[in-house]
Amino acid sequence: MIIFRRLRYLDNVFKITAFVLTPMLLGACTTFSKDGGFSDVEQAARQHLKKDIVWQRTGSEQGPINGRVGELLKSPLSVEDAVQVALLNNQGLQASFYELGISESEFVQAGRLPNPGFSFGRSRQGENIEIDRSVSFNIARLFMLPYLKQMEQHRFEQTKRDVTMKMLALASETRKAYYMSVAADQSVLYMQQVKRAADAGGELAKRAAAAGNFNKLQQAREQAFYSEAVLNLARAEQAQIRNREKLIRLMGLHGAQTTFSLPARLPDLPKTPEEMGDVEQIAMTRRLDVQAARLGTAQLANNLGLSKATRFVNVLEVGGVRNSFSDQAVQRGYSVSLELPLFDWSDARVAKAEAMYMQALHRTAEIAVNARSEVRESYQIYRSSYDIARHFMDEIVPLKKRVSEENQLLYNGMLMSVFDLLADARAQISSVNGAIEASRDFWIAQSDLHMSVLGHPAISSAPEANISGVTTSVVN
Repeated sequence: MIIFRRLRYLDNVFKITAFVLTPMLLGACTTFSKDGGFSDVEQAARQHLKKDIVWQRTGSEQGPINGRVGELLKSPLSVEDAVQVALLNNQGLQASFYELGISESEFVQAGRLPNPGFSFGRSRQGENIEIDRSVSFNIARLFMLPYLKQMEQHRFEQTKRDVTMKMLALASETRKAYYMSVAADQSVLYMQQVKRAADAGGELAKRAAAAGNFNKLQQAREQAFYSEAVLNLARAEQAQIRNREKLIRLMGLHGAQTTFSLPARLPDLPKTPEEMGDVEQIAMTRRLDVQAARLGTAQLANNLGLSKATRFVNVLEVGGVRNSFSDQAVQRGYSVSLELPLFDWSDARVAKAEAMYMQALHRTAEIAVNARSEVRESYQIYRSSYDIARHFMDEIVPLKKRVSEENQLLYNGMLMSVFDLLADARAQISSVNGAIEASRDFWIAQSDLHMSVLGHPAISSAPEANISGVTTSVVN
């Protein structure tokens, strides 16, 4: 607009153009927001997770975060504390926050006015000196400015959704790693008890064999059980290290921070499982990947409209000319440059835009279909995991406990030998390990379910082996 005011020598055509473009130019100015779009991600963390997140853009913010993380690590971590530590301390999440800054910069850049072009030339022919001056402006770029700004705004909104999904995925993975780590710790404690029982049985077998009351077959069985107990404990400790280190990585801990403690056992099962009603409708309403796919399709539709509108006008520049001569009057005027579509009619560009749009439509439909399937799968696995865990807690474990109590009474009445009592203890290994695994699988399934209604989940299948790789063969 300033350029048009200064070029007073332009004719009425430029005055009309300036009048038409003035509202467009005034509305095109775009500035950076105060938070770079972070408030939307922060709101999602509070709404879906009830947690705080901080974008560490300055060094002064690191101190308070370290202090809060240190306070959370002082006592045995709950699953909610572990998620909060990960959201505050995970450096990968902090890196993803800067995607907001990159996307917003592109959005602001798209809303900026194009710079004018200026050319100056001086030539001399004998005593005559000619000076050429011209100012040019890309009018086509001005007309496309609102469309380009809208496109980048759609990209910016999609980036905010992508970053939100990464934040929610980190919370879900942290929850699952937490339950895996607690279950591994619980398994190690139990396998230590099994090993102590195997130590006692092995010692008794040696004494009985020395006294001639134990044959070699019985002694070999006890030694085999002891060897298995040692191996199972080693495997359980290996799984404990692996799961704990994964949790440490997700929480972004290092140094002395890695010495945090966890509860001795998994949480108790809820009295009843969650009833979610129409989970498919919930997924279609809440899932961020579905929303992002719809947004991307709408953006491509706008791109297709822009491609068709500008297929014949690729470059349109308008400029003012002022030429000075040493012996003649100043020459004033204007120039218009336009690319003529003689060879390239932009039909390939339009065809590409149409193909991309149709591709996006089919991908959006695929995402919607997959979302419905994933949330159904997550809910069914959640319910079956609850039923399995509840069956262990209400049926199998109490029955095994009752059998042990009856055997203890028989042993106290001298109706059962100590080796029969140890054999009964060995038979309970699979039941105890199964109960730990069932409880762990339920809490992991619950995490997957909560994630599936918000975005693409990484549904965890139940491990084929025990959580600690424990073998549970019983030798009698």
